[in-house]
Amino acid sequence: MITRRHFLTNTLKGVALTGTAPLLTPFWSEPSKESEIMTEDQKIARKHYRLPYHSGLGGVAIGNGFKPTSDEDAEQALEAAWAQGVRYFDTSPWYGLGLSERRFGHFLKNQKREDYVLSTKVGRILKATKTPPKALWQNPSPFQHTYDYTASGVRRSVEDSLQRLGLDSIDIVFIHDLSPDNGDLKERWTEQFEIAAKGAMPELTKMREEGIIKGWGLGVNTIEPILKTLEVADPDVCLSATQYSLMYHQDALDRLFPACEKKDVSIVVGAPLNAGFLAGVDRYNYSGQMPEGYKQKREKISAIAKKHGTDLRTVALHFSAAPSVVSAVIPGARTAQQASENAISMKTKVPAEVWQELKAQKLISEQAPTPKLG
Repeated sequence: MITRRHFLTNTLKGVALTGTAPLLTPFWSEPSKESEIMTEDQKIARKHYRLPYHSGLGGVAIGNGFKPTSDEDAEQALEAAWAQGVRYFDTSPWYGLGLSERRFGHFLKNQKREDYVLSTKVGRILKATKTPPKALWQNPSPFQHTYDYTASGVRRSVEDSLQRLGLDSIDIVFIHDLSPDNGDLKERWTEQFEIAAKGAMPELTKMREEGIIKGWGLGVNTIEPILKTLEVADPDVCLSATQYSLMYHQDALDRLFPACEKKDVSIVVGAPLNAGFLAGVDRYNYSGQMPEGYKQKREKISAIAKKHGTDLRTVALHFSAAPSVVSAVIPGARTAQQASENAISMKTKVPAEVWQELKAQKLISEQAPTPKLG
């Protein structure tokens, strides 16, 4: 049996840390050996962790994604989201090179830990530098990153995140950007995937069984890595960004959702507004490249929404949240107004006529689930 003392010893072994490490708090008392004896059918039958909240707040903008966000604006955005009932928060060491985690932690340390769910990510280890890499982040923290998808890298990354957050536990851990669209990895992503399959994935499963986390999965912007993970491991929930929105969703309907449903794995939809595009910003996803015809499609959808007394953002968020396999959508926010608007949209019903007209005009897939009214 793995004792708590043995676990903490293994957690910190070989990791250079300063000061006293924060306590990694289990959610139940005894670890499980189920993964060593369960058949594949039994693993599928085992109930995976599913988020208790259907919407949350993503941490890209709070990490200075695209443009700077002041500490004051970040705090007010978090306060506004909380005031509107948001209780799921997603961040990452990558967002602002630690800045997003620090800002989330600064706010969440004043809340009761049992009142919210928190997810962060692993795959990059941060080290101090005077010359941070050029990336999506404006005025990031002074760190550089190295990739580490090994078992020890996962333990190190979780411990580092707890230090930055100033909290004693994380609910969900996503293996981050292990994907062909990662400009650092490109075609080498498969090499890193093999490392993760032997290191990060079994280690996160072990951490789940030890009660250190409630669940784990991938956090990526493409579909293939999630499908590949479903073949070799036993994740609970995966964060799929940019793959299921009003603008682009057929591939997820055809391939991703059926595969996840078969394995009882739920999806968190990241970038449901396509990084601001469906909130009216002329920026699409993270690359900045605007697909041909998308502005015109956005105008048509917006006109239909207004015709039926609602707005584009509200329609977009409800569309992404509608499939039964989706456990949560996590739009980002830079200001209190944006955070409030997103949360209010999730509480607002969209008339059935909107979905009927969108399908009639072939602006969304005929197979796309739409929200149930009532």
